[in-house]
Amino acid sequence: MLHSASKENADHDHAALSSQSQILLGGVAHVVRFIDKICLRHAGRIQDYNYITVEFDKYLLDFLQIKGEEFEQRVLQGGTDEDLLAWVLANSQSLSPENIRQWNARILNAGPKDEAAHQCFQARLAEVAAKRGVPIEALPRLATWVDMIELDEGRL
Repeated sequence: MLHSASKENADHDHAALSSQSQILLGGVAHVVRFIDKICLRHAGRIQDYNYITVEFDKYLLDFLQIKGEEFEQRVLQGGTDEDLLAWVLANSQSLSPENIRQWNARILNAGPKDEAAHQCFQARLAEVAAKRGVPIEALPRLATWVDMIELDEGRL
């Protein structure tokens, strides 16, 4: 299956990103979304977004123990999901089923864990509400950061 690891897939825009944190490539959450962000950034569709050193993207790179620049270069070479997965497996830490299970649970179920994170979460809700021209109370109740991404990108 040809997915985002191909440059021709960069012709969709940021709003068209599917719920890709939840799509598993090689059983690993967030890889597909990260691939798409790299392609979109290089196609000029995501402006001024540091996708290598922040948030889920950085956590993914840390988990895989792969340098962001190397991952980016490999994605931009193109290929199939299977090609990129083979590269990830060859260049990452040993990914045991238990490590992958823990990673997926952490990423897909993570919500604000402390007061600072809760304030950040609430600020993002306020931004989304303002963009939509509705009060925060009109937005769906969210529990996870993945939910926040879905809401911010218009899928909730």
